[in-house]
Amino acid sequence: MQAQLIALDWGTTSLRAYKLAAGGEVLEQRSLSSGIMQLPSGPRTVAGQVCTDGFELAFDEACGDWLDAQPGLPVIACGMVGSAQGWREAPYCDTPANVANLGHSLQVIRSLRGVDVHIVPGVIQRSRLPNVMRGEETQVLGALHSLPNEAVLIGLPGSHSKWVEVADGCIVHFDTFMTGEIFAVLSDHSILGRTQQRDVAFDGVAFDRGVQVALSADGEIGPLSTVFSARSLGLTGELGASAQADYLSGVLIGHELTALAAVQRQRRNSVPLPTVLLIGNSQLCARYQRALDACGFARVTLAEQATERGLWQLAVAAGLLESTASR
Repeated sequence: MQAQLIALDWGTTSLRAYKLAAGGEVLEQRSLSSGIMQLPSGPRTVAGQVCTDGFELAFDEACGDWLDAQPGLPVIACGMVGSAQGWREAPYCDTPANVANLGHSLQVIRSLRGVDVHIVPGVIQRSRLPNVMRGEETQVLGALHSLPNEAVLIGLPGSHSKWVEVADGCIVHFDTFMTGEIFAVLSDHSILGRTQQRDVAFDGVAFDRGVQVALSADGEIGPLSTVFSARSLGLTGELGASAQADYLSGVLIGHELTALAAVQRQRRNSVPLPTVLLIGNSQLCARYQRALDACGFARVTLAEQATERGLWQLAVAAGLLESTASR
């Protein structure tokens, strides 16, 4: 099957490249550790020139051979590659945002190979406390095709978890929780990490216990207080070193979802909580599934290939595939 598009998911720490055929079918994919904050630096010849530009080097490593084989393939990229620290800044689009207005707002940079790289903008929600996403918008748009007709909340767990409300094919509202980053900071740079035993199998009992703390009357005081129990329960011998990290994870995710449930009930006038569609790392999504069930979100499903589908749909909206479709 003939390739029609090269799609790049280019984040802070990683670069994923996809060679896509008609309809966004993945023909080949590869993953590199060349995120925008850890680009290659060793000089190498690219398109007959000695190159030291990290973005050019990473781009060539990710898909140079694909372009050698098919020089006319269009290229689209999403993620932090379009940030102020990226290859070319792609300004945010305002909510409500959909495939059409994002697809018509791509920023273009000409690579050393003479190939145009089309960069997807992020999305901004302007309010007293503005909110932004960059990369997640593509995943959300890629998952829209699988949504049921009922109300659905799209969750993207991660360092900065996003919870996205969609309507009529548009991103209309989203909330961000820095749960993953706070967990990393507490584990790596606070007293809570001193007694944790790392690299052990997932302790579901400890995780569930942490979630229940967030849901309990004790949790009403908030996470700034309850996280200390990861240490105090260890000091009293009630929580072993191998269980403390997963307990802390449960406490933080539990607080995130407790707040999310309260906001959703308020916005929806106490109707049943919406169906949740999760996008992301399978192990992290499994944790969130456990916690979502405990917090009253009874219907949770997982999306597949959201990034690839989203990049394909944005390329279609931008008209990037017209030349390949005619060949």
